Amino acid sequence: MGLLIILVALLPGFAWLFFYLQEDLHPEPKGLLATAFMSGAAFSFLALAVQLILKRTGYIPEMIRPDAVAAFLPYGVIGAIFAFSFVEEIFKFAAAYLTVHNKPDFDEPVDAMIYAVVAALGFATVENLGAIAPAPGQPAMLGLALETVSMRFMGATLLHTLAASLVGYYWALSIRGFGRNAWLWFGILLATLLHGTFNYLIINYGNLVYGLIFIAVAGLFVLLDFEKLKNKPV
Repeated sequence: MGLLIILVALLPGFAWLFFYLQEDLHPEPKGLLATAFMSGAAFSFLALAVQLILKRTGYIPEMIRPDAVAAFLPYGVIGAIFAFSFVEEIFKFAAAYLTVHNKPDFDEPVDAMIYAVVAALGFATVENLGAIAPAPGQPAMLGLALETVSMRFMGATLLHTLAASLVGYYWALSIRGFGRNAWLWFGILLATLLHGTFNYLIINYGNLVYGLIFIAVAGLFVLLDFEKLKNKPV
């Protein structure tokens, strides 16, 4: 894969990273942000390994539409979509948690959302690299890479940040003692629902339109969550 193609794959993650960091009134240490990003990237391989194990053991069917004529996906495929989404949300949160949970700079409610998003962007960047990587023996095509990355910028990459933001919001609530770990698990399940619903819309309808409308609405609520945490005292 050429250097230019790799740089193209990095663009969505860094573009959204710049956007979300503007939500933090007290900027985080660059080294810690970089660690969270790299942790998210590393944990993407662990998530993939778990997903492959689930598929090979037969617990999870292939996430494909077996019948293009059917109006809805079979229950088994729907279950697979949400199971895979849950795995990814768990590993994205783990990457953020293990990076910052005991660090002195992790000292504001909004930090939970920031680091969850940064880890998710590392995770999504690896996915973007995989999405544009040419098949063995095939040349890398810049035009195709740009088209794929453009769709993922407003699709999968944004989805990962929104789902991670939900987890981060409820992680912050759990840290502050409002229900303890129940809030965190609620956030992970809510993120799984968001993630799985987006994937279901893409797979079931075969285009991005419904998925983009769905995450656009979800994005409004996430921005409200950021505003709530920014206004909470330390």
